[in-house]
Amino acid sequence: MFELDETDRRIIGLLNKDARLSFRHISRELKISLTKVRGRVKKLEREGIIRGYIPVIDPDILGYDMLVVIGLDISKAKTIEIQEKIAKDPHVFAVYNTIGQWDSVIIARFKSRLDLDEFIRKVLTIKGVDKTYTQLVLNIVKDEKRMLLF
Repeated sequence: MFELDETDRRIIGLLNKDARLSFRHISRELKISLTKVRGRVKKLEREGIIRGYIPVIDPDILGYDMLVVIGLDISKAKTIEIQEKIAKDPHVFAVYNTIGQWDSVIIARFKSRLDLDEFIRKVLTIKGVDKTYTQLVLNIVKDEKRMLLF
């Protein structure tokens, strides 16, 4: 397990706010050398702690304002195979293998009820999917894209 020190946490904190920050900017902000910042970031990337830099897209602006959480009851022998198949759908942005009431939980976005209905019908045709439970998210109180570093 890799241990983050305070400098690593502060660098990651700045990059979480804006991944486009230059090493020079981070160096000035944290009052540490440019070489130290560059080395730390490269090490965090090598260790797999920083896995990439992506734009954060607002799905609502693109018309995908229906966020749903879908629970699946799946025949146990086919769980991973079914999850991998569902994960390929462009509406889906998270698939979790879970314990509890549902074998799997899917997080997906849709432009309309019709899109959602078509998706659910398609999922129910997959052999091994016994039942679905869909919840429409009405309001988002918190949707943190960054990992909080204590």
